[in-house]
Amino acid sequence: MLFYFHDIIYDGKNSKNATSAIIGAPKWANKTILAGQNHFGQMVVFDDPITLDNNLHSKPVGRAQGFYLYDRKDWFTAWLGFTFFFNSTDYEGTMTFAGADPLNKTRDISVTGGTGDFFMARGVATLMTDAIEGDVYFRLSVDVKLYECW
Repeated sequence: MLFYFHDIIYDGKNSKNATSAIIGAPKWANKTILAGQNHFGQMVVFDDPITLDNNLHSKPVGRAQGFYLYDRKDWFTAWLGFTFFFNSTDYEGTMTFAGADPLNKTRDISVTGGTGDFFMARGVATLMTDAIEGDVYFRLSVDVKLYECW
């Protein structure tokens, strides 16, 4: 299953369109724009649309809700924890993800559970940054591979 989620970070001017915001930052940083030093110490919460193609304006099949935090000063990395909330004719229920994101071209994180159509889901999600526009917008493709556990 391939999904896309679209993250628009609040930058002090785009509150109408923003789908994420910095909620934690080191004393030397601020909560309006991402800090230097690989954004170390900043925590972002998000409520992003999920689509079946890479068009931000496509009809969403759900929302990606969770957080990411930038966890290394010397290298650009993050740690992710989020849930896909589906409510469409294609999918119903949730799928939960967690793991380190070294921000390589492709990277894997764990599918740790789910509800509804994804009851007891386990597997791997391969993430790939599909588009990036400065520090304000990025789009991830999420290729989910589930395994039967029961």
